[in-house]
Amino acid sequence: MSRRPKIKITLIDRKGPVGCHRGHKIGDSYDFDTQRGELCPMAMHVAFPYVDILRYGGNIPGQEPGTAVFCCPDVDTINVFKIEVCEED
Repeated sequence: MSRRPKIKITLIDRKGPVGCHRGHKIGDSYDFDTQRGELCPMAMHVAFPYVDILRYGGNIPGQEPGTAVFCCPDVDTINVFKIEVCEED
């Protein structure tokens, strides 16, 4: 039985005029399996379908294989996150 690959979610940019109400900052990174509770629930809601697609071998059109970039739905903040499938050591 193969293991699911690790997934890392990193805040890479912010487009909105207001800082994140959850306190996230550019460069913050989260392990999906062990730290997803630390990620803003609004961002997590958007991230989950991408994580599911990548984790089970799919790719997102227009994105590098094994990655997805998405935005937080908070119009005042608009944090930009990158999801990456991490290779096992």
